[in-house]
Amino acid sequence: MITKTVEYALRAVVHLAAQAPSSCTTGQLAEVTQVPSAYLSKVLQGLSKAGIVRSQRGIGGGITLVAKPNEVTIFDVVSAVDPLQRIKTCPLQLESHGTTLCPLHRRIDNAMAEVEVAFRGTTLADLLGEKGSLTPLCEVKKVHQLC
Repeated sequence: MITKTVEYALRAVVHLAAQAPSSCTTGQLAEVTQVPSAYLSKVLQGLSKAGIVRSQRGIGGGITLVAKPNEVTIFDVVSAVDPLQRIKTCPLQLESHGTTLCPLHRRIDNAMAEVEVAFRGTTLADLLGEKGSLTPLCEVKKVHQLC
């Protein structure tokens, strides 16, 4: 249901939220999130254009989360890199259907609406603050400090 691009963007911003206000280089972020560096660079460009992350070159630079983790929702991240596609008209372009969705496409769109509501209602802070034994993301190698 979600693309690799969305998955990678979510991994990156969740890690940045956990490290906030510290920054990470793209290489560090790629390693900890297990995302190919070249792909991550493209994902970060989309997040930067949407104002979710900031990239600063040079000494002391890196990638940082722009807003506080409790101000960024999953929906914000998804919308920045690969927005959810709602069904507004018949995907088969049947003239008889027009903007009236058949039962199948109406149910698919209803499901997407529920996903949208869930994503709008969940912040990065919610993900990081959820009680449990698992942390969102990948296991961090403790051999050396990442970020």
